[in-house]
Amino acid sequence: MSKPPFVALPAGAEAVPVETPRGTFAALRAGRPVHGTALLLPGYTGSKEDFIALLEPLAAAGFRAVAVDGRGQYESDGPADEAGYAQDELALDVLALAAALGAPDDPPPHLLGHSLGGHIARAAVLRAPGAFSSLTLMSSGPGVVCDEQRSRAKLLADALTTYDMETVWQAMRAFDPPPADGAAVPADVDDFLHRRWLGTSPAQLVATGRQLCEEPDRTAELAALPLPVHVLTGESDYVWPVAEMDGMARRLRARRTVVTGADHSPNVDRPAETAAALAAFWSAGPATG
Repeated sequence: MSKPPFVALPAGAEAVPVETPRGTFAALRAGRPVHGTALLLPGYTGSKEDFIALLEPLAAAGFRAVAVDGRGQYESDGPADEAGYAQDELALDVLALAAALGAPDDPPPHLLGHSLGGHIARAAVLRAPGAFSSLTLMSSGPGVVCDEQRSRAKLLADALTTYDMETVWQAMRAFDPPPADGAAVPADVDDFLHRRWLGTSPAQLVATGRQLCEEPDRTAELAALPLPVHVLTGESDYVWPVAEMDGMARRLRARRTVVTGADHSPNVDRPAETAAALAAFWSAGPATG
């Protein structure tokens, strides 16, 4: 799971509810829409806080950034049944959020999805491409995750149907590898990760974990749309091979950014470089060819 580098809100950022006809979604918001608004969708086991280090630099670049918890994620309510987390339902939520972020005459928001959020973002764009100014797929591959991640998702689903969330959390922590740099996770971040896990719906985790293991490659459908697309990844990735995302970017004729020194979460690993790449894309659009 993504571990934000800090959880204290940066200057100018605020926690806000976003009211939509499909429910209320918890969000972090920063900046004024001088150059536009960006809607940021987190990945599997994630939350809006995964983008916390992007808020200040995106606001400084003239964008209003709105990071959200999807239904059943952390501070956004969600149903108890898995059917409520079908990808179509999640995509309709994204369309409702996009409509709620601005006035009718405002340009559509830029949409970014990280990992699982990229699949949900793609589904929303395929339903209504005119609802967005652009799409960024951050560390999100064209289809199913790699074999190791499929095995992990199945193990997690089996555990969540047998044990309560606290028991599963303690088991996961027991198998956590030590940090690569040897630095301990700050106490407030560690406490947040625990609260986020307990606040997330088990049904959401089971349903979306299954989606990651079954998602078809819809690149050709997306490539047929007249929408600017950006494929942004770290230089390594443990969920989808980077080469696979390179190929997806070529098929999409998308702008391609590889963030040096980052892995599956460039938004966490290298936020300044990631924010600069996003602002450049949103300002100028992707290169083609």
